[in-house]
Amino acid sequence: MARRLYATADDYLGWTGEQTAPADIARLIARASEDIDEALLTAVYCTDAAGMPAHPEVIEALSNAVCAQIEYWQETGDTGTGAAGRWDSVSLGPLSLSGRRGGPTYPGAVDLADRAHRALNRAGLLPGVIGECPHCHGGY
Repeated sequence: MARRLYATADDYLGWTGEQTAPADIARLIARASEDIDEALLTAVYCTDAAGMPAHPEVIEALSNAVCAQIEYWQETGDTGTGAAGRWDSVSLGPLSLSGRRGGPTYPGAVDLADRAHRALNRAGLLPGVIGECPHCHGGY
């Protein structure tokens, strides 16, 4: 199946208000789209023949979530791997401590940006919503 990309470089610029996108924006969009897909594993929404969202509300929510995820990575210094910003390290003389600073609490979980979570939640796309597509008003 083809990789689904939920945002463009222009979407990112509109979301952040920046004048230029990161040099590797295409890679970041692909990685963020994968993270959003993982977060929405059980989401119910209508798709077109290509497997892309069919409703404007869902399209906008997914685009906003991808942009928020990339913005989060940019703020934390992450390169799209999810590793930055999760670990803390403290040293005092011969004592050295390190550990998780936040993020997912189980292996393989997505470290989803707060703003991405809010965009998906407002659209009714987060896991736990089971049944019919809320944007079709009772139908698929």
